[in-house]
Amino acid sequence: MLTSELDYELPAELIAQRPAERRDDSRLLVYDRATRAVEHRGFRELPEAVPRETLVVVNDTRVVPGRIRLRRPTGGEAEVLLVERLEGDLWEALARPSRKLRPGETLGPVTLVESLGDGRWRVRLEGEPAGEAPLPPYITERLADAERYQTVYADEPGSAAAPTAGLHFTPELLAGFDLERVTLHVGLDTFRPITAETLADHALHSERYRVEADAWRRIQAAPHVTAVGTTSVRVLESLARGEPLEGRTRLFVAPDFVFHRTDALLTNFHLPRSTLLALVMAFTGIEETRRLYRLAIEERYRFYSFGDAMLIL
Repeated sequence: MLTSELDYELPAELIAQRPAERRDDSRLLVYDRATRAVEHRGFRELPEAVPRETLVVVNDTRVVPGRIRLRRPTGGEAEVLLVERLEGDLWEALARPSRKLRPGETLGPVTLVESLGDGRWRVRLEGEPAGEAPLPPYITERLADAERYQTVYADEPGSAAAPTAGLHFTPELLAGFDLERVTLHVGLDTFRPITAETLADHALHSERYRVEADAWRRIQAAPHVTAVGTTSVRVLESLARGEPLEGRTRLFVAPDFVFHRTDALLTNFHLPRSTLLALVMAFTGIEETRRLYRLAIEERYRFYSFGDAMLIL
């Protein structure tokens, strides 16, 4: 599949710059793959839209406050974005302006240890991360409440970005579902545009995941599973292919992928040329996904991290 097939035109005003006033105030596009029927609902109507017997699987990772703004000795600005803790106080990070930085340089609580290329660094952090929420670059407004970039069930810190499909849930709405948790710590590569000419030439970086044995037994036995977000799908489908309960996954879900343990998908509207959009196309069909995205644009749905949601049955 050519990467260009993941392109679409989105009016800039449809990129959500802030979360809805209430988490479940967002809209919900419901699509039935069997009938091709589409419904337009509010997110708080989700319990009426999913099958009654479904087990809802969420990713309970917590976003690290890892965007650290710094000042270089020369007076110039610098920024470090923590991507993943390697061990102890050692982290993998993105740093800029990368070409002007040198190994051994200390910027506030951060010491640059080794350049890994492409703006990536191995860094040493003094203490625990205490920066800002690492909002994606298409969000230009400052976030008033950092907890709005966390799900209400976020637990184990480790992500460089939020599993955004879960941002719509309130505790009250969540309480109405049969729920199970998995953990996948989201890296930045998931959201980077695919630059290779074809999907087959794209190398997706690995991400850490963990699932409790009892949780996996429940998921395996469930008559129907609704995955909340593409990150949950990657965990479910990795384990369904025999991967261990804890490890790293490089699973790249693209069209022609065969799903073994995902019956329904709750997801946001994703960026062009992203691995996330490729996953949605794999689950929904390429042409149907294009049709649904055109419809969402016509209906003025809000897109990306703080945008509206789509339920694919």
